[in-house]
Amino acid sequence: MSYILSIDQGTTSTRAIVFNADGHALGQAQKEFRQHFPSDGWVEHDAKEIWNDTLTLCREALRNAHVEAQQLAAIGITNQRETTVLWDRATGDPLARAIVWQDRRTASTCEALRDEGHEGVVRERTGLLLDPYFSATKLAWLLDNVPGARQRAEAGELAFGTIDCWLLWQLTRGKVHATDATNASRTLLFDIHRQCWDEELLALFQVPASVLPEVRDSAGEFGLTCPELLGAAVPVAGIAGDQQAALVGQACFEPGMVKSTYGTGCFMVMNTGDAVVSENRLLTTVGYRVNGKTTYALEGSIFVAGAAIQWLRDGLNLIRDASETEALARRAGSAGGVYLVPAFTGLGAPWWDPHARGALLGLTRDTGIAEVVTAGLEAVCYQSRDLLDAMAADCGTRPTTLRVDGGMVVNNWLSQTLSDVLGVCVDRPQVTETTALGAAYLAGLGVGLYDSLEAVASRWQCEREFAPALEESDRERRYQGWRDAVARVCRDAGQ
Repeated sequence: MSYILSIDQGTTSTRAIVFNADGHALGQAQKEFRQHFPSDGWVEHDAKEIWNDTLTLCREALRNAHVEAQQLAAIGITNQRETTVLWDRATGDPLARAIVWQDRRTASTCEALRDEGHEGVVRERTGLLLDPYFSATKLAWLLDNVPGARQRAEAGELAFGTIDCWLLWQLTRGKVHATDATNASRTLLFDIHRQCWDEELLALFQVPASVLPEVRDSAGEFGLTCPELLGAAVPVAGIAGDQQAALVGQACFEPGMVKSTYGTGCFMVMNTGDAVVSENRLLTTVGYRVNGKTTYALEGSIFVAGAAIQWLRDGLNLIRDASETEALARRAGSAGGVYLVPAFTGLGAPWWDPHARGALLGLTRDTGIAEVVTAGLEAVCYQSRDLLDAMAADCGTRPTTLRVDGGMVVNNWLSQTLSDVLGVCVDRPQVTETTALGAAYLAGLGVGLYDSLEAVASRWQCEREFAPALEESDRERRYQGWRDAVARVCRDAGQ
């Protein structure tokens, strides 16, 4: 039994992949699901749809891999983080649609808490900022706005969880209500130093402790799947939020190693070993917790990366498929002074402005589809530069290599431009979907298929390295243009 089933539940699609012990994908299945936008800045998902898709895709991936459930050593789960689900413990039904990490509806709540002087203690204990990105204010909103929810929660009838917790509950048919330390660390309710839910923070956000899941290591047996779901009782043995799973999949196990994942959003994570307090508005978070030992990381979150390309495709109809962007960018060469600031749901690190909105700047009569599409790709690179500069300032040293993954980095033009804009080497691994791979590795660690993190690291392979080829003067000129563009939409860009 050397196969692992990895569930990768993302923001726009759900995927299941069967890996062998060497980390090679044998079969997979994927499906996009509906995004709900009930109001400006609101983003919701149907948690039941996500679960139904997950089960269907797990079965399909097993068929495609020609693997039976009885042959699985374990299941790993990785997930879009912060997205908040509230459900009935008796029926397993959600009380409302899940509130997605991108959702901005609680921006005024966060501002009020900040004005009352609470951000200091929140940041000290959680490593996070007071921002609607995180789960606590989303959960409080559900408790206050779904009829009867708060009373039922206080009576112990309801359960809260991020998507990993929701899927685990469904896979075990309600027997296990648990999450891992990486997902807990993104709620604003978890003390990352003491590694426990914090009573003072629960009181601050008015969240009853009765709704919270148990917090466990990222690797270890969480529970067995109900046999009729897949055909056998399989241990769920690894759970991590998507960016932390990618950190594991990229084998960034030494302090100073950095990975960046390019999917719907972009998330850059640096292994710091011990907790580092950011002075540049990055997040301190749990990188992973294995065998009771917590490894910390610095993280910068970009809300819109691949979603900008999706907007160019579906909103403006400039392209039919994301695969067309590389040829268009090569034809244009550069965006020619055009900048797309994709602040569709505000700006993340290091700006943290939920009120910022997108802008397309620098247009001339010569601007065409190729330049606009290229500006969308370049925006991903410039935002990555924002994050890497902040990490370098926090740690006192600039990384020389960035390991990248995610669907966007199959684009060679983007990967090369990323290296040019950052001024560092960009390493693309053999397996670019390292989020799912990281969840598989954690599950393998959880059941003893791998005996150490070093055994996982030995399996990492570089497929291609991209080295900077842009003159320093051009790099800085282009980046200054980006900073000027951000200043047009973000109130804190000049600070």
